[in-house]
Amino acid sequence: MIWNIAQAKQQFSEVVRLSVQEPQAIYNRDKPVAMLVNAELFETFHQWHTHQHEPTLSEQFSEIRTALQDARQDGLNLPARSTTQRNNAFLEMLEAEGLATTLSAT
Repeated sequence: MIWNIAQAKQQFSEVVRLSVQEPQAIYNRDKPVAMLVNAELFETFHQWHTHQHEPTLSEQFSEIRTALQDARQDGLNLPARSTTQRNNAFLEMLEAEGLATTLSAT
């Protein structure tokens, strides 16, 4: 139902009672100014609205990247990779079974 402000003030209990069934629109000079909804619907909306404003993971990384650039930091200082060849357990297993030469020939 649609109410003007004066009606809503005079029949506030009725507006509240009806809001349990469906949202009640309140108008001022033919313009909507408020909606009275039941508490459960409002809580659902509030949770949805809160999650709409949470930054995405991408936005969070972008903020961190900008903060690091502002602080003139390139990021993590990682040591250079070693040029030493590491053992390959899979290749060692193939060599032990005599299959390494078969695979390298193809």
